[in-house]
Amino acid sequence: MINIMEVLPGDVIQLKKKHPCGSDEWLVLDTGVDFRLRCIGCDRLLLIERVKLERKIKSLSSSRNDTS
Repeated sequence: MINIMEVLPGDVIQLKKKHPCGSDEWLVLDTGVDFRLRCIGCDRLLLIERVKLERKIKSLSSSRNDTS
């Protein structure tokens, strides 16, 4: 069985390695086979495959309201 992380646009993820600007937090802009991310520190855009990103994620903080 394949586990797929539930990452949605608007979530903030923390990666294991820091970006050259010093930030390790990224805002998820778009999901699918590839993820489009924006660096919180310098606003740089990144397009990365889902498989590669899932290995690099340290933590996920959801911006969704889970009040259902």
